[in-house]
Amino acid sequence: MKSQAITEYGQPLTLVESETPKPQGSEILLKVTHCGVCHSDVHIHDGHFDMGGDNKLDVRAGRKLPFTLGHEIEGEVVAIGPDVTDVKVGDLRVAYPWIGCGDCPTCNRGEEQLCNKPRNLGIQVAGGYATHALIPHQRYLLDYTGVKKGLAATYMCSGLTAYGAMKKLDVSDEERVLIVGLGGVGMMGLQFAKAMFKQAPLGADVDAQKLQAAKGAGAHEVYNPKDADALKKLLADTNGGVPAAVDFVGSEASLKFAMGSVRKGGQVVIVGLFGGAFSMPIPLFPMRAISIGGSYVGSLSETHEMMELVKAGKIDPIPVEERPLDAASKSLDDLRKGTVMGRVVLKP
Repeated sequence: MKSQAITEYGQPLTLVESETPKPQGSEILLKVTHCGVCHSDVHIHDGHFDMGGDNKLDVRAGRKLPFTLGHEIEGEVVAIGPDVTDVKVGDLRVAYPWIGCGDCPTCNRGEEQLCNKPRNLGIQVAGGYATHALIPHQRYLLDYTGVKKGLAATYMCSGLTAYGAMKKLDVSDEERVLIVGLGGVGMMGLQFAKAMFKQAPLGADVDAQKLQAAKGAGAHEVYNPKDADALKKLLADTNGGVPAAVDFVGSEASLKFAMGSVRKGGQVVIVGLFGGAFSMPIPLFPMRAISIGGSYVGSLSETHEMMELVKAGKIDPIPVEERPLDAASKSLDDLRKGTVMGRVVLKP
């Protein structure tokens, strides 16, 4: 098999050839047909996350090199272990990558994505920037019949992250959610907000092209935080602020805009991992009665719920650009620059 792998953090990925694995026990081997390129791949490739104030969270110890990134995996089953019963060779599946230890209270309550001993595909375990990927159990493979090939892969992180964040919101029928950051995941968030809430969502981004795309995709109104009067206009348009804002960027600037946009008693959910630091006077928490929280992808059960929405045609597709596997490094660089519209999907 071939893969585009990290051989040195921060340096271009390297073509690595290795023996194609043979599935044992409950394992399934996928021939990768598509693998999405996610912004979190950029941080892992760099070897750190920006924690603000020139501080960095070093994540290089989380895997052995060479390492294959890629957690939005779609493919064809080409081999199965002897214990596999519900999947057969030739099946087309997407892989749920957020796999835990399977033996802790967090996993036992169905929240493997939050396990303290994760075995996430493309994060701790070899992923899909490759011709083949090994999946540990059939329960992590989902049928995507009726969903466009290539697009299906993106729902395993981009889509699930958006859906999981929206499920955390408490929004009345007359109010609108604000989506901050209209990249690939943010545009997914916009689509799920349209499907899950009565009123069309609002959008915010510093890129005029992305704002235009969001309007075309169904946003009720959009705002550019670089405009001096953007926040003032949003507060006027919403009669004092939105009930909930989801920050799909996760930068100091995006969080500041999200925080300023919510009314008293509102929610801010942080999804993006761009980096930075945040502080706020403690008395303002009770005085504004706001809640701030994080959302990390979603559970396996939420993935099944999400895919039912997608298969029912209730989620408009985001733009997907297919690129060859050897364009993996360039795709990571494009994400760093913020020049990707929608999602890039590698096609080995």
